[in-house]
Amino acid sequence: MEWADLVSGVLAAAIPMAVPLLLVGLGEMFDQRAGMFNLGAEGIMMMGAFVAFFIDLKLQTPWLGLLAALLVGAAFGLLMGLVCVTFRSPQGIAGIGIYMLGWGLSGTLFRVYVGGPTPIQGIASLNLSSLRGVPYVGSVLAVLNPMDYAAFFLIPLSGWLLFKTAWGLKARAVGTTPRAADTLGIGVSRVRYQCVVLGGAMAGLAGAYLSVCQAKMFADNITAGRGFIAVALVYFGRWSPWGVAVGAAIFSLAVAAQRLIQFYGAKFPYELALVIPYVLVIVVLACSRNRDKSEPTALGKPYYREYRG
Repeated sequence: MEWADLVSGVLAAAIPMAVPLLLVGLGEMFDQRAGMFNLGAEGIMMMGAFVAFFIDLKLQTPWLGLLAALLVGAAFGLLMGLVCVTFRSPQGIAGIGIYMLGWGLSGTLFRVYVGGPTPIQGIASLNLSSLRGVPYVGSVLAVLNPMDYAAFFLIPLSGWLLFKTAWGLKARAVGTTPRAADTLGIGVSRVRYQCVVLGGAMAGLAGAYLSVCQAKMFADNITAGRGFIAVALVYFGRWSPWGVAVGAAIFSLAVAAQRLIQFYGAKFPYELALVIPYVLVIVVLACSRNRDKSEPTALGKPYYREYRG
């Protein structure tokens, strides 16, 4: 097997795995930068996946499905904000509740209104013949989905929004020193609401990618734990969009590698190959456990405007 074929094969398997992780991971990064810890991303992804699938199934308009998934994800983010910002409920428990709500509601609606696995039109891959001449990766880049390129563009856009704008400075201040931010006139609750709504919208879009761009169908457990993995990738990436992208790439390459191991029949235990990516996440998190200046010190902590000592 030639190196060009090997690289193309790994990338072709890794990119579809990396994109949903990247989308939901970037959204979770904004959440955590503002001090919000959303474990409900998995459930929001499930709802986004179902809504996008259902609209494409009924209306044959996948792009409208993506928009609807964004709005549904934003609505779930708004619910998270209501529970945790306004009512100051524990963020971990609230996130699990959002996860269970999204998971249960999407599965129930699917069984009631669809019933079983049903293919949809989805968003077709591109055919950019001008890129086929790029060494090693041209054959992969030429046939990516439009949402793949959109996800890549979101990495520098998120970096610009977080580190180069006044709003990004406010979000980082709210997640690090909310009392000082409040003293300067920054609306802590308002900024946290904005971030959880943005994070929810990104999670909904990540779910829609799975059903409309990748699988082109909906099924129970279509997210396969990606929402929880994304939370770990944010920690690994040190709350930076480029770090989240690197983490998504590492995990996806590990998944692609284990699939190639199985495909080519290498003498390697099948069960061990399956757990390699998840063990890698644990090892990476263990090696990057030290605190640094980028960590939001108010992460997971409700903000009380009145002083509580």
